[in-house]
Order: sequence, then C-alpha cells, then structure tokens
Amino acid sequence: MRYGILGDVHGNLEALEVAIDGLASRQVDRYVQMGDLVGYGADPAPCLARIRELGAAVVAGNHDWAVIGKLDTAFFNVYAREAVDWTRAQLSREDLHYLETLPLVDELDGEITLVHATLDQPEVFDYIQTYYDAHRSLRALQTHVCFMGHSHVPMAFLQARSIVHTNSEQLSLTDVDRALINVGSVGQPRDENPKTAYAVYDSGSQHYTLYRDTYDTEKTGEKIRKAGLPAILGERLVYGR
Repeated sequence: MRYGILGDVHGNLEALEVAIDGLASRQVDRYVQMGDLVGYGADPAPCLARIRELGAAVVAGNHDWAVIGKLDTAFFNVYAREAVDWTRAQLSREDLHYLETLPLVDELDGEITLVHATLDQPEVFDYIQTYYDAHRSLRALQTHVCFMGHSHVPMAFLQARSIVHTNSEQLSLTDVDRALINVGSVGQPRDENPKTAYAVYDSGSQHYTLYRDTYDTEKTGEKIRKAGLPAILGERLVYGR
C-alpha cells in the first residue's frame, strides 16, 4: 500500500492543492491526514471539502477540536484564538459535524497509526520533543509506524536497539522495530522552509519519503488579510515560521 500523507492543513487551500497534485503524480493508493484541517487560513470549508473528496482517513487536531468547542482556547495565543472564532463562523453544520466525527487515533490496515500529537495521551495535544516523549508514544504504538503532525516540523524517532532521532527526508524502516514520524505541515511549515510538506509511505518496501513543493504564499497571505484575519498569519507563511 502506498499512503499519501498530509500534515496540518490549517485552511491553506493553495498549499493543499499543490500537495494533493504531488501525491497524485506519485500514484498513492490511499490518502491520510494528520489533523488541524482548519485554523489560521482563509479557506477552511474548501479544505474540508477537498479532503473529503479524497476519501482520506483523518484524525482530529487541537484546532479542529477548538472550533467545535471540545477544547478550551485559553492556552492558544491571541492570533490562534481569533482564527478559531473566525473559522467557526465560516463552517456549515455539516462541516462542524464532520470535525466532530474525527477520531483522535486511527489504525489502518494493521500497518500504520495516525495521531495528531502524542500517542500516549492524544487528547492532551502535547508535543514530542524529547527522547522521553518519544519513548512514551512508542510504548503505546501497536503498529510498525505512527505518523503525526502538530509541531509543523518534520522529524522522526526510530526504535531498534535504542531510540534514534533524525531529520532525514528519506527513511528505510526495514531494520526498525517501531517508528514515530512527524510529516510536517501542508499549510503552516515552521522549520524555516516555506514550501508545503507532504509524504509517501510504501508499506511494502517500508520506505518513507518527504517532499517539499513551492506554492503561492503571497496569494494565501492576501486571502488571509482580506478575510480580516490577523495579517501575521499570512506574513509568517513567506518565511516558514
């Protein structure tokens, strides 16, 4: 099975379309998405529609939960809170219901696991930043590999005899017992690379590849400004921050 993997979209339709085109050209069999479909960007409803058209397997992110009122935004920064309120007003009842149905964790085909944040406590939406963080989620992992998003920074923790951290964009998992792979972000990269991120995992060869493609960040930023969202949410896209 060739999985086409999409990280956090955050209402960025231009980036999403480029990522989908990239995956389609690589002949994937199934699409998966790591949550945070909405928040920050000016096209939450079109992004939801596009993901649903793909029949993608999707898990819930913290911004998705915030929009449907399942997560308190007290710990969000002021720009994120404003974007959550704005986004909620743009979505139909059907859109909101779709977000409500998303699971926190999903296991597919007995091969891969999907989660937005950590696997050991997915409802807390913590970050995996240390070896100890990785250890806790690896201990909870029941499949060979778990894909995640949330931090917007691509990276992986691989466990064989010990746990190894890597930022490599190509990984062979044949000699790995278990793996946690952060696929970065489609619509809000924060690794100082403004290009959209998406990935392909071939479960047959156990090979993973992360791809980065250019999209029109200026167009996306202008949409954000015209929508009345905080301008900084568009400006940061140019710098990948």
